[in-house]
Amino acid sequence: MTSTNTLTDPRVETALRRMFADAARDDATVARIMAGRPADRGWQTPQEHADAVAEVYMPISAAGGQLLYNLVRAIRPATVVEFGMSFGISTLYLAAAVRDNGTGRVVTTELSEAKIAAARRTFSGTGLEDVVTVLAGDARDTLGGLGVPADFVLLDGWKDLCLPVLRVLEPHLKPGTLVVADDVDLPALGPYLEYVRTPANGYQSVTFPVEDGMEISCRL
Repeated sequence: MTSTNTLTDPRVETALRRMFADAARDDATVARIMAGRPADRGWQTPQEHADAVAEVYMPISAAGGQLLYNLVRAIRPATVVEFGMSFGISTLYLAAAVRDNGTGRVVTTELSEAKIAAARRTFSGTGLEDVVTVLAGDARDTLGGLGVPADFVLLDGWKDLCLPVLRVLEPHLKPGTLVVADDVDLPALGPYLEYVRTPANGYQSVTFPVEDGMEISCRL
């Protein structure tokens, strides 16, 4: 039996290398954006925040991507749901795993129209567009009508929205579903972590020490 690994496809390797190189400039890009804003002005809406940082990648790490790929390969989910596509780095890892499983699809969400357009070009260029569905808009709205079980979930959008998005998805989570949240070190993820680490809420949760940490929670 011949094994497959779409991550070694030259088109996917090239796309990931390019995007990680671009993402390495995120700090400088954020500094330039923030320099043009009043120090005491926050973001009025998630959409305003997304539009303001439409150049910023905010990616998972390569090691985090490999972890996601391995988890999806092992679980063989029919539907992978991602909150926070950005330019599609994490989506490529998820889609590559779905492709290699020979079954399933990725449903991903994004607020920034500019990022959606860029990511769709990447999915097309890597030959993975047929396993990815992009939902444009606020995930709290778009995922409410998912209509099918979410068999694997990645939460990597705005950290203060991870818990609200999880609550929207909970009616679609079967026992045994894995929910992964990135960047456990960020304070804004605190309410989410408190929720999934409280057994009464129906999860068994563990922190995986990759880069800024991923919280892997099993729906009980």
